[in-house]
Amino acid sequence: MISVRRSAERGTTKIDWLDSRHTFSFADYYDPAFESFGALRVINEDWITGGAGFPPHPHRDIEIVTYILEGALQHKDSSGGGGVIRPGEIQRMSAGSGVVHAEFNASRDQPCHLLQIWIMPSRRGIEPSYEQKAMDAKAIANKFARVAGPDPQPNEVRLVQDAEIWAAKLDANIEAIHQIGPGRRVWVQVAKGEVSLGDERLQAGDAAAITDQDRIAVRSRTEAEVLLFDLA
Repeated sequence: MISVRRSAERGTTKIDWLDSRHTFSFADYYDPAFESFGALRVINEDWITGGAGFPPHPHRDIEIVTYILEGALQHKDSSGGGGVIRPGEIQRMSAGSGVVHAEFNASRDQPCHLLQIWIMPSRRGIEPSYEQKAMDAKAIANKFARVAGPDPQPNEVRLVQDAEIWAAKLDANIEAIHQIGPGRRVWVQVAKGEVSLGDERLQAGDAAAITDQDRIAVRSRTEAEVLLFDLA
């Protein structure tokens, strides 16, 4: 079964320095039909004005993954993690027993466009930690490659959950196939461009939940960038 979540149906937060779209319930936006998808709890698509960002604030017991689409984001947290993340990299912070972090646009005059992802961990109260890695550009070119999982390989970040994140950067008219294990579910998030998934046409910001399937085929209609979440 394929169930589509359209970009225009997402929740919104818009203030002077932030324009955000919420795939799942978040902050003041609540939709009982979209509270989470398995362990996947949040996908926020954010546009942050130059020189602005999120001041220090706390989190606990959540895996936070940041994926940059345009621009650069400066990160600093109380676990000692910090750095600037740019397109082609992936960042993970395990909030665990409690952490305070801040995120700011690394540019004073250019916007930053990103996806922030929250995944509920399988264990609570773990020691907070942080990592940032460059994705393997060849691995994600015109096919899906894993960029996060519970047993990370080089160019992957760790997730404390039976969950995987796969990424693909596709030229136009390319088919990328992902095999789905028994009993697992998949969420596809289109970050850029336009793709076809079965009979559905998905554009940037659109998503689809896939259940009771053993494989999916994503075909790019334009140059496209796609994230895929493979979940227990």
